[in-house]
Amino acid sequence: MRVEIWTDINCPFCYLGKERFGQALAEFAHAGEVEVVHRSFELDPTVPAGESGPVIAKIARKYGISEAQAAANERGIGAQAAEMGLPYRTEGRDYGNSFDMHRLLHYALAQDEQEALLDALYRANFAEERSLFGDHERLVEVAVAAGLDEQAVRTVLADPQAYADEVRADEAEAARLGATGVPFFVFDRKYGVSGAQPSEVFARALDQAWADREPAIQTIGAGEVCGPDGCELPSRD
Repeated sequence: MRVEIWTDINCPFCYLGKERFGQALAEFAHAGEVEVVHRSFELDPTVPAGESGPVIAKIARKYGISEAQAAANERGIGAQAAEMGLPYRTEGRDYGNSFDMHRLLHYALAQDEQEALLDALYRANFAEERSLFGDHERLVEVAVAAGLDEQAVRTVLADPQAYADEVRADEAEAARLGATGVPFFVFDRKYGVSGAQPSEVFARALDQAWADREPAIQTIGAGEVCGPDGCELPSRD
């Protein structure tokens, strides 16, 4: 079974949602047979590459609220993170263009290191003081710490077209599926879950998607059959 998750590194609820889904998956009886693929979704693709700014000021502008209200919202998200044991800086974080990060995540997928890189990017953005945006050297540092080859990472970042089509394809697919925000979880292309739902919701989605993988086969009638040990003898009655 495949679970696809559309996310953006800028999105705090993607950070929380990944953890809640992970908790549900860890308790799922068939976890070893679930393939998880992370898909790209840019919350604000209009932000120029290399530009960054304070998150609280951006939230205040976007939603027409005061910076004090935006800061309170951040503290609320931080409290949710703390309940799950996730580190979260409620002050001093930046936002920025995430396209290069998504390109690197597609490279990491090809190297079977996507999960490790995504965790590292979330940690760098939400828990560490040094800004993640607008600094390729910082991005290289985080990617290498996640287990990726430094020269390969630099090669991807140096070529703006590397994995760009894959990122855009993910975003086009999200639009086709009707996703207008993230996180957005799709279970076997049958069920969708929007938002950082409680782990119980993800557990139900896993159970339902697993149950619907194949139609149950109803056996009608039974006769003589052959198997690895030979064939049944015809009845002498």
